[in-house]
Amino acid sequence: MAEHTSVDLPDVSALTIGILGGTGDQGKGLARRFSLAGHTVLIGSRSAERAQEAAREMGVRGAANAEVAAEADVVIVAVPWEGHKALLESLREPLTGKIVVDCVNPLGFDKQGAYALPVEEGSAAQQAAAVLTGSRVVAAFHHVSAVLLLDPSVAEIDLDVLVLGDDREATDVVRALAGRIPGARGVYAGRLRNAHQVEAFTANLISVNRRYKAHAGIRVTDV
Repeated sequence: MAEHTSVDLPDVSALTIGILGGTGDQGKGLARRFSLAGHTVLIGSRSAERAQEAAREMGVRGAANAEVAAEADVVIVAVPWEGHKALLESLREPLTGKIVVDCVNPLGFDKQGAYALPVEEGSAAQQAAAVLTGSRVVAAFHHVSAVLLLDPSVAEIDLDVLVLGDDREATDVVRALAGRIPGARGVYAGRLRNAHQVEAFTANLISVNRRYKAHAGIRVTDV
């Protein structure tokens, strides 16, 4: 693995991380790993009570989405695609000026398996950027297995996290955060306009997982 991928990344160890939709498996898994890495982590939900319940399980704090959005330094959006736009519209003000990491995959499911859904703005991340015009939107963490994140017997996760965005400083912060998960590495993968295929590729990974009974991730070679 080349050394230059981690050179000059910022120190993110003191950042407070908020996770909107943190009561789902993906959100709880990320909360668990970032908490283990020493971060203050806040889990958000529409219901403060549900957030607190999920947070207790993970040993972190829970609150209503708006409170989490206001308090956290970096906010990860891990809500179901169906409620994505409405939630972000409701949080535009507290998310202003923040790095917002979108990991939502707009997918449909039928008898043939998972498939990518069309998104008017191009991708979930572009929709987030269109709604949150005052935020620094980054796309990342799409391909991280919630099962592995939550499994206490899994010490390291063999994964490259593809990080996309139009703000170099923000993508560097998110790359550094990805590296806080043991075994994982953040790799810059382009501008936000290229988020569609990264989100859509989750459908391919789901197919891999079903066929091979695995929790597949991605590794990028030669960087």
